[in-house]
Amino acid sequence: MRGPKSAAIAHKKPDTAMLNKRNAVKEKKASKKNSDAPKRPAGAFFIFMEEFRKSYKENYPDVKACSAVGKAGGEKWKLMSTAEKCPYVEMALKRKVEYEKAVEAYKIKLSDNGEDEKTEESEKSISYVHEESGENDSS
Repeated sequence: MRGPKSAAIAHKKPDTAMLNKRNAVKEKKASKKNSDAPKRPAGAFFIFMEEFRKSYKENYPDVKACSAVGKAGGEKWKLMSTAEKCPYVEMALKRKVEYEKAVEAYKIKLSDNGEDEKTEESEKSISYVHEESGENDSS
């Protein structure tokens, strides 16, 4: 039968080197996202909420809680018919089309920059050994 762990082992602090490694891995994962990339557009509900927040603040200036505004907006959205939601859906589709155009332009920009870098690298990596050896063989 085993006894309880000793107090020294049970209260041991985590190794700082291990924590630093974990934080470094998290930072690397977070840095993959490019800040120049276009941001995704808001959906129909969030476009509705932009307008609803303004009107809600005018009608209820005393309410400061964001959760109250969100709950009221969600309830109103659920009660709305598809005909009432239609303008917000159309705005969301327009924003999505603009976003897709921006993404295509961004991809083209990235591919242009990537090709320029590749050509520079390929010029730098040209080996002159074969040219020199060819001259030596002919003499």
